[in-house]
Amino acid sequence: MNKILTEYSSWYIIICLLVGLGYAFLLYQKKSPWSKRVNWFLFGVRFFFVSLICILILGPYTKQVINYYEKPTFVFAIDNSQSIPLVSDSTIIKESLDKMNVLASKLKEKEYEVEIQTLNNFDKLEVFDGISFNSRNTDLSRLLKNIQTQYENKNLAEVILFSDGIYNQGISPEFSPYSMNISTIGIGDTMPQIDINLKTVYSNKIAYLGNKFPLIAEVLNTGFGGEKAIVLLQQKGKELERKVIEFSSDNGIQNVDFLVEANEEGMQHYVVRVIPINGEFTTENNIKNVYIDVLDSKEKILLLAAAPHPDIKAIRSIVEKNKNYDFEVYIPGLTPNADQNFKIDEKYDLVIFHQVPNLRRVGNNLLQEFKKRGVATWFIVGNQTDINFFNSNNQVVSIITSGRQTDKVTPDYNNGFNKFTFDNEKKAVLAKSPPVTVPFGNFELSGTSEVILYQKVGSIVTNKPMLVVKEQEGLKSAVLLGEGIWQWKLQEFAINNNNEAFDDMVGKLIQYLSTKEDKRKFRVYPSSDEFFDSETVFFETEVYNNIYEKIYGQKIDLQITNEEGETTNYNYVNNNTSFRYAVNDLNQGIYKFRASTVLEGKTEVSSGEFTVKKMEIEAINTTANFNLLKNLANQTNGDFYNAREIDQLESRLLEKNIPDIIHTQEEFKEILNIKWLIILLLGLATLEWVLRKVKGAY
Repeated sequence: MNKILTEYSSWYIIICLLVGLGYAFLLYQKKSPWSKRVNWFLFGVRFFFVSLICILILGPYTKQVINYYEKPTFVFAIDNSQSIPLVSDSTIIKESLDKMNVLASKLKEKEYEVEIQTLNNFDKLEVFDGISFNSRNTDLSRLLKNIQTQYENKNLAEVILFSDGIYNQGISPEFSPYSMNISTIGIGDTMPQIDINLKTVYSNKIAYLGNKFPLIAEVLNTGFGGEKAIVLLQQKGKELERKVIEFSSDNGIQNVDFLVEANEEGMQHYVVRVIPINGEFTTENNIKNVYIDVLDSKEKILLLAAAPHPDIKAIRSIVEKNKNYDFEVYIPGLTPNADQNFKIDEKYDLVIFHQVPNLRRVGNNLLQEFKKRGVATWFIVGNQTDINFFNSNNQVVSIITSGRQTDKVTPDYNNGFNKFTFDNEKKAVLAKSPPVTVPFGNFELSGTSEVILYQKVGSIVTNKPMLVVKEQEGLKSAVLLGEGIWQWKLQEFAINNNNEAFDDMVGKLIQYLSTKEDKRKFRVYPSSDEFFDSETVFFETEVYNNIYEKIYGQKIDLQITNEEGETTNYNYVNNNTSFRYAVNDLNQGIYKFRASTVLEGKTEVSSGEFTVKKMEIEAINTTANFNLLKNLANQTNGDFYNAREIDQLESRLLEKNIPDIIHTQEEFKEILNIKWLIILLLGLATLEWVLRKVKGAY
C-alpha cells in the first residue's frame, strides 16, 4: 500500500497546477503554425510538465507499508559434552541423533525453520550427524540464555534440549527464568554407577625449597564397600609414595594425606592416581594432576630496633601471616636468642629501622651499612630517635625541631595517594585510632615524597605528614613519624573484633616497599600462570627504549619447551594495537618459555614458565540427572521425554499448527528517487521539443 505525502499543505498542489496552467496558457494562447489540435496537445504537455516540476519542488515522498511473514523456528539445544558418551551407550546416542534428524526433516517439510545449537556453538550445524561430544565442560544455563537472547522478539516455537542433566559450570538451569517453551530429552543412566572417583586434590599453589607441604586427595567410592584401593603419588614417572585405603561402606568419601618434600626449584608436576579396581564404570576419573610452584627463597625482611617495643610485635604479627616473607628481628646488645638470627652479610629485601638511629647510637653503624647496599627502608621515628642523624641519613623527610618536644596526633588518610588502594570503611576505622607520639616541629618533604597519612590534632587535619613514602631510582623508602601504632591494633580489635584495617595498611606498605620495580626494556609473559588445555595461551609483549617509552615493530623469537625437553619455535612482530601473541593446542604439562629480541645491537631475553592443566570435570559426575530436566520442562510449559521416546515428541510437534508472525514495516521514499518519474519528465520535454521543431517552431 503506497501513499504520496508531503510536508506542505495539499493546497500547494493546487498552486502548482495553477502555475502549470498559467505557463501553458501564456505559451500557447497565440496563433501557431500548427493545427488547433496539436496546440491543445502541446498545451497539455507543457501544463503537465511544469506542474510536475513544481510538485517535485515540494519534496513529496511515498509511504509504503510492507508485510512479511516470519516462519516459526524450532531450536534443538544439544549438550555435546564429554559426559554424554561416558554415561550413555553409543548405540542409543546414534539412534537418538538419527531420530532427531528425521524429526527436523519433517518439521522443515511443514515449512518450519530448524536450528541446531551446541555448548560451544562455533559452527552452525545442518544435521545432527556432525555433532562431536567433545565439550570439556557443561554450562546448560548459558546455552539456554544464549538461545533466549538470540531469538528474543522472534517467532520461536519451542526449544528442545537434549542432555543428561549434568552441569558443572554456571548456575542450574532450573533457577533461571526463561520466556520460551523448553522440552527436554533425557539420555543416560540415572542409577549411580559402580565406580571409584578421585574427586579432587587439595594443595597449596606455592611451596618453599626444603620445606614439606601437604597434598590431600578426596576419593569417592560407589559400590565398593569392604574393598581396598591403592592411591599413588608420582612425579616424573617415579612413585614417591603409596597409600592403601579401605572403604567401610558402599558410599562415602575418604581423604588420603601425602606429605611431600619440595626438593627442586620451579614449577613441579605431581600425579595422584587410584589404581583401577575390577568392575569400575570408568577409569577416566581415577587421576588428578597437581602443579606446585616451588620457590627458592622468601623475601627477607629485617626489623632493626634500638630496644624492645610493643610496635615490633604488632608489625611481626602482620608480616608472619604472609608465607612469602621471612621475618627477622635484631636488637643489638640484647642477649642472643632464637629470634636473633641476624647475619651482617645476609641479603635483605627490606629493613625496618625502629628508632634507629637513636641517641645511644645503637645500630647506627648498621644503618650506614644498609644505606650503602641500597636496600629498601622503613624508618619508625620515636622518642629515642637521633633527629639530626636521621635527617642526614634519609631522603624522604626532614624534621625541624628544637629540643625533645612531642605531640599527640591521630592519623588521617590522604585520599590523593594512589600507590596502593585502601577502602573507605578501613579509612574510617583508621581515623578512630588512638593518638601516637610524634616529634613536635615542622616537616619538609624532599623531592617526590608522597604522604599516606597526615597528622590530625583533635578534629583538625593539619598539613604535617605522619606516614610518607618515596621512590628514587628504583629504591623505595618510608618514614612513620611516630611510635605507638600497637595501640591502633588493640583499639580496632576491641571495637570490631578484628584487625583488618591495621593489617591491611601495614601489609600493603610492606608489600609496596619490598617489591622491586621491573626496569627491563624487554618483557614477554603469559596472560596467566595457569591455563586449561582447551584454552589459548596468550603472550603479552612490552618493549621499551632508553627513556622507557613503549616501542613497536620488533621481531620477537619465542621458544616454548615442554616437560620432555621438546622445543617449538615461534616468531612474531609486536605492534601498537592491543596485540597478544596466541599459541594453541598445548597439552597438559609444565612449559618453559624463552623470548628474545635485538635492541640497539644487543640481544635482550625474557623467560619464565607456565602450566597447562587438563580439563577433567566431565568425568567427576557420571549419573544422569533427569529430575533437573523434568523440572525445567515443567517450569517452561514443555514436556520431558526419555531418549527412547523421541517418537512421541515427533507426534506432538507435527500435530501443532503454529502460525507465521506477520511483521509490518513502513518505508518512506522520496519521489525524486523514482527513476521512471525522471524518465517521464525527460520524455515530456523531448516530446514537446520534437513536435515544435517538426511543426516549424522552436
